Amino acid sequence: MHKKKILIVDDEYDITEFLSYNFKKREFEVRVAMNGIEAQQILLTWLPDIIITDILMPEQNGIGLCHDLKNNILTKNIPVVFLSASSDEYHALAAMDAGGVHYISKPVRLEILFKMVEEVLIDAQKG
Repeated sequence: MHKKKILIVDDEYDITEFLSYNFKKREFEVRVAMNGIEAQQILLTWLPDIIITDILMPEQNGIGLCHDLKNNILTKNIPVVFLSASSDEYHALAAMDAGGVHYISKPVRLEILFKMVEEVLIDAQKG
């Protein structure tokens, strides 16, 4: 069985380091991007099983990234989980409308995030 691959997209270095460290401890292969543009560059050569993205980032935000992913035949089936400090209902709705499968607020509780990711990956395997 191959390691599950996760792409973490967030412009806050502390968040990407924290999540990267903890997902690696759970045997994930992890890549990190600081915005949607950087994420799309990674996706040209490496396709993850799941993406966790912030919403509010420079260059390209998480909602724009998700829209682009869902309109690309190679990435449209990758589940996207939004992790954001924004408590704005508009952002949560826009994230789900863009094709996100979950929305979770920062500060994140790791056990909840791990459980969510596990469930999303199980659902994705079912097709």
